[in-house]
Amino acid sequence: MAFLSDRLNRIKPSPTIAMTTRAAELRAQGRDIIGLSAGEPDFDTPAHIRDAAKAAIDAGHTRYTAVDGTPSLKRAICDKFARENGLDYAPAQITVGTGGKQILFNALMATLDDGDEAIIPAPYWVSYPDMVMLAGGVPVIVECGLDKGFRLTPEALEAAITPRTKWLILNSPSNPSGAGYDRAAMQALTDVLLRHPQVWVLADDIYEHLVFDGFEFATPAQVEPRLKDRVLTMNGVSKAYAMTGWRIGYGAAPESLIKAMAKLQSQSTSNPCSISQYAAEAALTGPQDYIAESRAVFQRRRDLVVAGLNACPGIDCPTPQGAFYVYPSIVGLIGKTSAAGTVLTDDETFANALLDEAGVAVVFGAAFGLSPHFRISYATSDEQLTEAVARIRRFCEGCN
Repeated sequence: MAFLSDRLNRIKPSPTIAMTTRAAELRAQGRDIIGLSAGEPDFDTPAHIRDAAKAAIDAGHTRYTAVDGTPSLKRAICDKFARENGLDYAPAQITVGTGGKQILFNALMATLDDGDEAIIPAPYWVSYPDMVMLAGGVPVIVECGLDKGFRLTPEALEAAITPRTKWLILNSPSNPSGAGYDRAAMQALTDVLLRHPQVWVLADDIYEHLVFDGFEFATPAQVEPRLKDRVLTMNGVSKAYAMTGWRIGYGAAPESLIKAMAKLQSQSTSNPCSISQYAAEAALTGPQDYIAESRAVFQRRRDLVVAGLNACPGIDCPTPQGAFYVYPSIVGLIGKTSAAGTVLTDDETFANALLDEAGVAVVFGAAFGLSPHFRISYATSDEQLTEAVARIRRFCEGCN
């Protein structure tokens, strides 16, 4: 009898974390490495949020809370949805978890039976398929290539739905591509979903506030109110407020699903960190100036990176609508040989060669289900990005 569970064989370690770890190891050896693999804002958490956390500690708010969030934080989340998305939720329809990842994990574990299907457009965030498989479900991957703007079309969605489909997982703006669905594109998808009442939507809105060039964010339950009773809208404070380490995510859904998720959470982590919950409440209810300021910085960095990469031989980098990633194609480099003699057979080989030979850490496209591409996170300084793009260009120019 094997000691480790068979379910572990269904999944693999996160490729983004693996690349970040490898870059850190090389840096510890004295190598000059620029890390562009981690999706984490490089700004400090705003001062008023940090102050709220300190005040919570001083006030003694260091004990257990309700399993899936304090009443005051849930009210703040309800107010956020009403204010920013035109969505009306009661506190009983809100859940708070240890990061957005736990919200997604709880929902899938609470709803998927063996053989149930979840449609996942590719490129996708690396954890979606593995979460589905851990829950016993089947990820149905629908490729959404560069020619489609990395977006799922209504026709492709319709073709992917079967009697076993239980979820559509939709991330807008997207990690890794930065592609977003405007209201018209979202409406076209919800029109399809109205014809298939067994399909729920898991809307991952974590990059909601990181949109550029006047792009207007839209979420499924907002666009099509008739779908609201089968939508889980997930969001969090990590990306919008530079609070990745605070580990607070939240979701809104029908009360029956929220109760099921709370039941699961009660037997796993129990409540999220009490201090982080007070900080998250301050983020949602306090001054929002930080969002616009950080958005302007990210848009400038996006433009810097897109222009620089498009000057690299063999790279085609589209301009994303949001998030803080670019997802360039390297079709023009496949089959070439680097200056150090590495044959670039695929995007994983490219990413490893770029790290070893140029000292730039990126994540290969196969990790996100669509090749040959790679992902850069531009959530770092302009100076680092300028140097990284220069190194990538030299690397590409050395390929023949």
